Amino acid sequence: WNAMIAACVRHGHGKEATQLFQQMQLECVVPDKVTFVSILSACASQAALAQGKQMHSHIVACGFESGVVIGTALISMYGRCGSLNDARRMFDTMPEQTSVSWNAMMAAYVQHGEDKEALQLFQQMELESVIPDKSTFVSIVSACANLPGLTEGKKIHAYSISNRFESDMVVRNTLINMYAKCGRLMDGRQVFDKMPKRDVVSWNIMIAGYSRHGHAKEALKFFWKMQQESVKPNIVTFVSILKVCAQLAALEDGKKIHSQVIKSGFESNCIVGNILVDMYAKCGNIKVAHRLFEKMAKRSLVTWNAMIVGYARHGNCLEALKVVERMQEEGVKPNHITFICILSACSHAGLVDKGHFYFVSMNTGFGITQRAEHYGCMIDLLGRAGKLDEAVDFVNKMPFKAGTVEWMTLLGACGMHGDVERGKCAAQHVFDVDPQNAATYVMLSNIYAAASRWDDVLKVRKVMSEKGVKKERGCSSIEVESNVHEFFVRDRFHPQMDKINFELERLSRQMEEA
Repeated sequence: WNAMIAACVRHGHGKEATQLFQQMQLECVVPDKVTFVSILSACASQAALAQGKQMHSHIVACGFESGVVIGTALISMYGRCGSLNDARRMFDTMPEQTSVSWNAMMAAYVQHGEDKEALQLFQQMELESVIPDKSTFVSIVSACANLPGLTEGKKIHAYSISNRFESDMVVRNTLINMYAKCGRLMDGRQVFDKMPKRDVVSWNIMIAGYSRHGHAKEALKFFWKMQQESVKPNIVTFVSILKVCAQLAALEDGKKIHSQVIKSGFESNCIVGNILVDMYAKCGNIKVAHRLFEKMAKRSLVTWNAMIVGYARHGNCLEALKVVERMQEEGVKPNHITFICILSACSHAGLVDKGHFYFVSMNTGFGITQRAEHYGCMIDLLGRAGKLDEAVDFVNKMPFKAGTVEWMTLLGACGMHGDVERGKCAAQHVFDVDPQNAATYVMLSNIYAAASRWDDVLKVRKVMSEKGVKKERGCSSIEVESNVHEFFVRDRFHPQMDKINFELERLSRQMEEA
């Protein structure tokens, strides 16, 4: 019986394991400690808390509760089922605890976002002179990554070195992840470079880390380097790197990676399909995005949202609304993100009435409460259409206090329609909340410049200088022969800058002659 129950648990058939246990009882076979350890794992895998508590009662009745192995299995079961108080109560009442018991409790805290509690438990573990093992470091470094807690993470890194656990690949991967999540990519890279052997997880963490912190080009380089080292990408790799291609609008790289996705057999995966639709749409190839959308055997809400926003981004707003109608016909219920996509499409097309209809129907038709983002979309919609009175009224009647985004949206609309006074008022609201917001100064300055109010332009620039506000340089990118080239405002460092300037002068002369 134990062998069959353990086999079911090992292969992810927790329900069948539970049924076997019930059958075992009907046949009057008395369970032992091994039986209960397996069946508690089955309860944990199904998050079956009520069933787990029943097993706990059985264990108490059999007199097994005081055993270290059973006690640890109970901590793990309660932890994985989300009952942290029961897990901690079990931990605290154990007459004896091993490092495995401490690890189970720490893992439970980390799994449910109680990372500070996990750190405190680790400190208590040290005070009680319990020797940590590999699992301890994996859990506690993960806690530091989630907080993020760089100072604590560095201490534990040093501790792992002194305890000779840093050489373990799983521990090193966890350290790389911690540094990446804390924004210390160079520290993570050092751990990565020192690894004698790296698995696909090591590469995935670095790619995701670079992408998350705005180093998309570096992430793409890492992917191709991974290929050179003959490390086979998995589904996580493809999801991360396709997002990078979308960020960079790197269509040629995206196409090459798409071919690898097909060869690896992942194209039919819904998550990968969603990313591919989004990537092609962001890279400007809406036809391929639509073809992939139609080809998908199963579409999630994310798929529909990606297609709606893809059409809206390319100015095909009527097509975006057709997708919305089709989505409703197929019985797919929209969420708050869908409505952001819809309202954005209406805004770009100037469909004020349609946008207002969808905004109202969120609550009346779908029971979705409007959020700040939806009000922002409506302000943008009214502002673009020149209905500034209504846009201001919308801001003032919001059920919560308007934030920087809403006032910036209104400021942009004022700039579009040359409304100096309303623009000045909107800018002041942003300054009250975020006086270091460089974009606000620039937008207000542009409004004054368009109205030929040069004294006011100088005043704005003077305030910026006095407050030390600096505008980040604008950046654009273009892909040429599989290489992504980035250009910044007043950039003079591109290796082909002389040729680019020569071509710009030639085009300027040609335009003048025309």
